[in-house]
Amino acid sequence: MGFGEQLNEIVNRLPDSRQTVLFSATLPKILVDFAKAGLNDPVLIRLDVESKLPSELQLYFIAVRHEERLAALLVLLRNYIESKQQTVVFAATKHHVEYLHCVLDHLKISNTYIYSNLDPSARKINAAKFSQGKVSVLIVTDVAARGIDIPQLDNVINFNFPAKAKLFVHRVGRCARAGRSGTAYSLQLIAMDEYAHLLDLHLFLGKPLTVITATNSDGIVGRIPQSLVEEQHEMLLGLHDLHLDLVSLKDVSEKGYQQYCRSRPAASTDSNKRVKDMGFSSCGVHPLLRNNSKDIECQKENMLDQMRQYRPHGTIFEICGKTKSQDYIAMKTKRAFHKDQIAAHHQKLQQTLQDVLETTSNKTHLPDSNNDIIESTFKEIILPKKRKIDDLYKKKVKKIRDEEHYVPYLPSDKHTEEGLAVNNFNQEATKVQFDITGDSEEMIKTAKQIKKWDRKKKKMVTVNVGSKEGKIKTESGVWISATFKSNRYNQWKERTKAAENEADSDDDTNNNKNEDMFKGRPNTHWARHNDKIKLKQRRSELKSNEQILKQRIIAEKKKKKQKGKRKQHRKRK
Repeated sequence: MGFGEQLNEIVNRLPDSRQTVLFSATLPKILVDFAKAGLNDPVLIRLDVESKLPSELQLYFIAVRHEERLAALLVLLRNYIESKQQTVVFAATKHHVEYLHCVLDHLKISNTYIYSNLDPSARKINAAKFSQGKVSVLIVTDVAARGIDIPQLDNVINFNFPAKAKLFVHRVGRCARAGRSGTAYSLQLIAMDEYAHLLDLHLFLGKPLTVITATNSDGIVGRIPQSLVEEQHEMLLGLHDLHLDLVSLKDVSEKGYQQYCRSRPAASTDSNKRVKDMGFSSCGVHPLLRNNSKDIECQKENMLDQMRQYRPHGTIFEICGKTKSQDYIAMKTKRAFHKDQIAAHHQKLQQTLQDVLETTSNKTHLPDSNNDIIESTFKEIILPKKRKIDDLYKKKVKKIRDEEHYVPYLPSDKHTEEGLAVNNFNQEATKVQFDITGDSEEMIKTAKQIKKWDRKKKKMVTVNVGSKEGKIKTESGVWISATFKSNRYNQWKERTKAAENEADSDDDTNNNKNEDMFKGRPNTHWARHNDKIKLKQRRSELKSNEQILKQRIIAEKKKKKQKGKRKQHRKRK
């Protein structure tokens, strides 16, 4: 919220002997760093509810296109949510908040808005309007929603799906409190990146993720009837033609969303791989969002689904080309050659889809039992006894252990010391902390630079996130703080230099012989290059057939000459 400097100033003016209690709805990283620097021996006390959702909360995951996201929001507000119910709409940036506020104002839907850069007095007034029931819709960002307590909230709509599972729980956990029922709608883009975040969310909650299809209506991801979306979409197009300010706000929100996508954390690699086989693009209409009207609408939806899923059997060369063209003939021969592979691929796709449907249909959902039913049914309940780790080893080593001289691997008070350790707060705080992406350009840019307490300078200094400054890389490839480096190995090398020199003196004679062997060899690159060229220019010692024949002819000629000279010499005699 931007109160870091004020908190540090207040802490510096407080006496040393004090007891400080710090309350916060969330636990961002900067708050953990502040607790490490400004608090002595901190203790973390938290309610373990962020990984659980109340059973009274209904979750709807709706698949929409990018250009139909606003139309889907209007369908929910007009057709499925009563006007008296209080609804909070979470948007990505402040530009989305301003754009949605203007659109709802033009459509006469009572609403108000809050974002981080809003004036404090306006923020207080808008929050009071919504809490007192003067308006039914509140449009906020994640940063601005912190610190706002709404006890009687009916619905939560995620206009932009959160990038973290804990952030989703923090959003939808505002409704369905104190035994009241609530509903959470999440508008999903038909894009792989947001579906990967959806899969991460269900892995975090430990719930299965299934898609609603024409044959399987037990899924949780569906879509709104297309007729309702088209009606609102056409109305929005006419509204933008009449009001030019909406066009400019829409362009600004689109650019802000692109920057938001660059700065938000990415989903896990495993989820990105699994999402490709889930079939989100062909999901059917959600059964709870269907019209109670006519069979004509159902037939229309089925026809549109078939048109979306239609894939031509031929390529562009076969459909638009002439039968006598070379492209047509080449594609026909290629298709005939790979006919078996194509049939096997389609059969494999049908088999995988059938396996998924069978596994989902065979699941049985049984009601959970409670403690009262168990106690009334069974007279005695036997639970397994928790065995200590020390008891497991005592039975095995009891015969050979000498209690007087035995030195254990772990001290007897290891668990007690870990529980009383000072860094226990740091470990627990790191597990539960999560940061929220900023809702404006300034916050997105400044999020990359955080402030950290410097012990030497005694003040908060700016540190770039993810920088390797002041860190060293271990042999396992992990970056740790440079303070862990003890230089013991280098100190040992300095101490043992004399011993190394004495050991090397014995091998001086052998080393001199090796040096004499390499003494005449070239040292530079070009010298070695020239030697290679000289070796290539040398004649080979192996002679070819022509060379052997030529030498034999020359030898015979020499013999004939020598015989002729001998005959002439004999005649003279």
